[in-house]
Amino acid sequence: MPPHDFSIIESTLREGEQFVGADFTSEDKVEIAQALADFGVEYIELTSPCASPRSRADCARIASLGLDSKVLTHIRCHMDDARIAVDTGADGIDVVIGTSSYLREFSHGKSIDQVIDLATDVLTFIHSESPEIELRFSTEDSFRSTQDDLLRVYTAINKLEVVDRFGVADTVGIASPKSVYDLVRILHELTHANIEFHGHNDTGCAIANSYAALEAGATHIDTTVLGIGERNGITPLEGLIARLYAIEPDSVRTKYRLHRLHDLNQLVADRVGIEIPFNHYITGVTAFTHKAGIHAKAILNNPETYEILDPADFGLTRYI
Repeated sequence: MPPHDFSIIESTLREGEQFVGADFTSEDKVEIAQALADFGVEYIELTSPCASPRSRADCARIASLGLDSKVLTHIRCHMDDARIAVDTGADGIDVVIGTSSYLREFSHGKSIDQVIDLATDVLTFIHSESPEIELRFSTEDSFRSTQDDLLRVYTAINKLEVVDRFGVADTVGIASPKSVYDLVRILHELTHANIEFHGHNDTGCAIANSYAALEAGATHIDTTVLGIGERNGITPLEGLIARLYAIEPDSVRTKYRLHRLHDLNQLVADRVGIEIPFNHYITGVTAFTHKAGIHAKAILNNPETYEILDPADFGLTRYI
């Protein structure tokens, strides 16, 4: 069973900005951030303030809104990025660097030893400048990195005792639930920080992988509304909610304002110019539609016969 105290890091305003149809205005970002906070997500992650002057201004603006959700920003493991990020007023900074052979050769060009040295400098700088800030360190392309390389990096950073959370990222969607479970379990045993999972959906495993991460001891899961993001996107907020609700409905009802999910989906769909998929988790038009005679009869007698989710909890209605 996953922990009751898991947190959602909602990345529609970071990962979601990388979706092909996303071009959020500053007002869009504020509206979406407020809707996410109203739904009840624990964290809202924003695009790096180093991406553009507008991204920097938007980050500072949203951080100043006083939302119930904590505001995070996401940066490269780079000292210049760190200097800018600490001045945004964000509650936390998410630092990432690639560790797979692909990214070390074709992206930043650094060895594992250089990755450790750079991460040490950046993380200790942030902690010294803002010791109260929530700090996450993540490898990128974790599941195409060798386990030896990963553990060298994580254990070295763990010794610094400046990180609140370690992230693992299935950057290209190659992981399986078992591989996610195994890596998170090892990391959980070897380090002292919380663990965050970021899973892409290229092979359709993002929700299953996220749930496996929670089962293995992860405490934070990255999502986006409708799963939007780079390529096929990442774990969809609605799919993760459905998975968790199916196991512990009372806990999910308590943590989140489920009746606001549909409007949140529609808001983001409108802003990126897409329709909510007909078969989408919870909010798709056919999610609670029953057609077969055997199904319909049983539903009329007891909806739980063919429904693991109660549409009324989400402010929705079943159709027969």
